[in-house]
Amino acid sequence: MAAAPETVVEVTEVTTRFGSKLVHDQVSLEVYRGEILAVVGGSGSGKSTLLREMVLLQRPTSGAIRVFGNEITSLAERHALWLRRRAGVLFQYGALFGALTTLENVSVPLKEHTRLSPILINEIAAMKIAFTGLAPEDGALFPAQLSGGMRKRVGLARAIALDPELLFLDEPTSGLDPLSADAFDELVLSLKASLGLTIVMVTHDMDSLWRVADRIVLLGDARILATGTMRELSASRDPAVQRFFQGPRGRAAMRQE
Repeated sequence: MAAAPETVVEVTEVTTRFGSKLVHDQVSLEVYRGEILAVVGGSGSGKSTLLREMVLLQRPTSGAIRVFGNEITSLAERHALWLRRRAGVLFQYGALFGALTTLENVSVPLKEHTRLSPILINEIAAMKIAFTGLAPEDGALFPAQLSGGMRKRVGLARAIALDPELLFLDEPTSGLDPLSADAFDELVLSLKASLGLTIVMVTHDMDSLWRVADRIVLLGDARILATGTMRELSASRDPAVQRFFQGPRGRAAMRQE
């Protein structure tokens, strides 16, 4: 009998309200070690809000979130350093510091969370930049000098600067042309394999779902509508699931698979 998969993130009956608006209504899910779990849903379905709650940028109204076995919803900021070191985040628009070079941006987590020498920090940052497919000379460029795809790669290099076990990606291919999006998907798969990452990804990109996701969670009406592989959800007879996965974009992505 195969061993049960190890749970890295456990969301239990999370409810989130913004005033009178109900965003999550007792949402529960698990993320297993070594998988890429994609969280999808229509605009306003709460997928990015859920990601922010899992990385301690926002607290749910009620419920529990455990990361690496530790309850985080009531965790004081001063006690959250262990999570910052073990989890990396790529924000949708990169969230790079405009006044810092690529190398300096990637160095920020190393300066904040380690006591390494400046020389060693620069060497590690340069290595992470190379991991993400950028050229050594790109380390001297500022964010304004980078293309959208390059900014995403710099953000990813910064997210893996501390060798995290867990990686959160918020709309990683948003705004990229198809070729750049394909290349970024391949980069994510390569990093997962080489670094042994567990990945939680929020996306609306159907092609990415087919290419990289091991499991998908579909949010809608403040709850989880379905969970499964892309093939399972694409074959679902549930009308709500069909509307999302069997529309024109979903069918086009399925034909390319």
